[in-house]
Amino acid sequence: MTRLEGIRAAIVDLDGTMVDTAPDFLVAVNRMRSDLGLAPTDIGTITRFVGKGTENLMRRVLALDYDVAGVERHFEAALASYSRHYIEINGLHSSVYPGVREGLAALRAKGLRLACVTNKPYGFARPLLASTGLDGYFELVYGGDSLPKKKPDPYPLLKVCEDFGLTPAQVVAIGDSSNDALAARAAGCRVLNVPYGYNHGESIHNVDSDGIVSSLLDAANLIHA
Repeated sequence: MTRLEGIRAAIVDLDGTMVDTAPDFLVAVNRMRSDLGLAPTDIGTITRFVGKGTENLMRRVLALDYDVAGVERHFEAALASYSRHYIEINGLHSSVYPGVREGLAALRAKGLRLACVTNKPYGFARPLLASTGLDGYFELVYGGDSLPKKKPDPYPLLKVCEDFGLTPAQVVAIGDSSNDALAARAAGCRVLNVPYGYNHGESIHNVDSDGIVSSLLDAANLIHA
């Protein structure tokens, strides 16, 4: 795989890239569904729905039982219930993927500046990074509600480039899904994908990227300042 030269910063995704959060999503979703009198769903369904923000997750989960009008009728109650349950269990059922801590440490050791950009709401992302001990690696953290647009729009990545005073060509995005790759390509950043995340239930091998790496540590070994 070709080394990435001239990279001075990395933008790292959270869910499915650094932390396996699907078990947390499952618990919170099923508690919400119980509040609404609905039967529980399963982890496979949840992993297909993760990646485009909490609002999208709620609508897709509700669509298992309701038509479009029904989804919108129950959306606000579902979102409020889910948010209440999620903040209570945030991180309790999640685990950091192998190679993440080592990879972040290696990126920092190479002098790269690090930002975490996730579609997860900021109020969920910050506590999760803190509880896993990953928060200290990042200069910047943007959640899905931090900026006017979220991935796959390039805006969050371009905002990081602006904040760091770097051109997009000096920045690599690392993520588990097409959201990360599409945002990076549109922004003009390089992009590496990990194969173990969610990617909406689709193969990551079908995504246009600069390479698939088995871990963040492997990503760090490909990146050169």
